Amino acid sequence: MTNQSILSVESVCKEFRRQQVLTDISFEVPERAITAILGPSGEGKTTLLRLIAGFDRPTSGTLALRGKVVSSIDVHLPPEQRGVGIVPQDGALFPHLTVEENIAFGLPRNQYARVDEMLTLIGMTSQRNSRPAQLSGGQQQRVSLARALAPSPELILLDEPFSALDANMRASMRDEVTAIIRKTESTAIIVTHDQEEAMSISDRVVVLLSGTVAQFGSPQEIYENPRSSHVARFIGDANLLSAIVDKGRAFHAIGSSPCSSSAQRVIALVRPEHIRLAHDPQHGHAGVVESRSYFGHDGTLEIRLATGEIVTARLPISELADIGSTVFVASIETAIILEN
Repeated sequence: MTNQSILSVESVCKEFRRQQVLTDISFEVPERAITAILGPSGEGKTTLLRLIAGFDRPTSGTLALRGKVVSSIDVHLPPEQRGVGIVPQDGALFPHLTVEENIAFGLPRNQYARVDEMLTLIGMTSQRNSRPAQLSGGQQQRVSLARALAPSPELILLDEPFSALDANMRASMRDEVTAIIRKTESTAIIVTHDQEEAMSISDRVVVLLSGTVAQFGSPQEIYENPRSSHVARFIGDANLLSAIVDKGRAFHAIGSSPCSSSAQRVIALVRPEHIRLAHDPQHGHAGVVESRSYFGHDGTLEIRLATGEIVTARLPISELADIGSTVFVASIETAIILEN
């Protein structure tokens, strides 16, 4: 994967009827990478995708494709001139056209070889004469992706592409679509509210919270070094403990960590998988098990500490204590210190 940027979004804002939907959005999409725009419903993800596609114009800021400004207050390149492929949430196939006719839509005439190539890519050569009503939801999604990829666009935009599928189908289709995007070395942006989806398939994640970019980086960077408690709560499971700073350390309910903050009070982030149970009070902090969950491969305990704070510990099955029992909690990793 190269570091060259396909899309640059700089200081983009969007208002609807004087209501601010997006504020100061800035990030870059690397070439041949999958970038996820991740956030809860109603945070402006689809609005941002529409700005990138060219269906809407920003109130301020600029969007550039390969260095060429395509949207600003003064410039607006229409969608059909941007070289962007779009996979809508529902696939949006033409019901009266066959699979191959749907894929050929938008291609110059006599591009039969390209249609054949796309049918082979998605593994649907035998369904070329089928109509959308004869296909499963997963097959329709593959055809929609093939139609978007057929003209060889600079950028593919996918808007919650798996949300209409059931859980099992969603996981398999996610893997299939990701494999197709990787195989064609396409650059893609996927809008999703599903954290697992965003973290597992993308190279970069734009965390969109309250209409602005709360953090942008690799999935590992965002999980291991969230910039705020807001991001920490949203990405994965988080134990956020109040901590007091004294002489370069932040002291919290299950230990202490180095701290360079000048604030007197901070927040210590400890992930559930970083908590272990000690054998005695000399090596851990006492707590009472309030609930227990079993997942087969592992499990979790909700433990109330002496401070009244509750922490979640993800543990091997053999270490799941009974509800009501006293355990001793310790952290196997240094806590991440957050100021907000």
